[in-house]
Amino acid sequence: MQILQVDIICTFAAIYARGTQDMADPTPADEHLVFRQYLDAVGLHGMAGAEAVGLSASEWYALSQIASEGNLTSGELAARTGLTTGATTRLIDRLERAGFVRRAADPDDRRKVVVEPVAGSLDQIEKAVGPARRQIAEVLSRYTPDQRTVLFDYFAHAAPAFRAATAEIRDAAAHRRQRKGGAAARRP
Repeated sequence: MQILQVDIICTFAAIYARGTQDMADPTPADEHLVFRQYLDAVGLHGMAGAEAVGLSASEWYALSQIASEGNLTSGELAARTGLTTGATTRLIDRLERAGFVRRAADPDDRRKVVVEPVAGSLDQIEKAVGPARRQIAEVLSRYTPDQRTVLFDYFAHAAPAFRAATAEIRDAAAHRRQRKGGAAARRP
């Protein structure tokens, strides 16, 4: 594995971790900006994909979770999306009406209900993201197998880090809302 690629990814991660405090001291290629532009492009791609098939960003993300993780209970889906259980139920209702998912008895515990994709329903998702898959495949083809190994190792470790950071952000926001609500309730 080439050390240069490991260094580049570590640099991206370190610069991103430092946040805006170091933006006054840009690196030669301003890696932080490049990494932020990458993340922004990924986010815009997700929004465009959702829009292309008539879904909201939350619906797109939930469907992505079901497609990649397999059947999920509504509670598992709520935990993954950060939505309340009520909002998750409404989201599942919308996805069900749109023909993307259905509710089914859990084969391991018939007391539970799982949300599963409707056969063939993900084809339109694949069609919507096809252009991005082709373009990213072209980008990846520029890298050696060892370089791709480093990239995918980074993705494998960055995804849980982003999920953990997301949970921290949501917890802090919930705490702020709770404090605001408590303060408002105590006001005369």
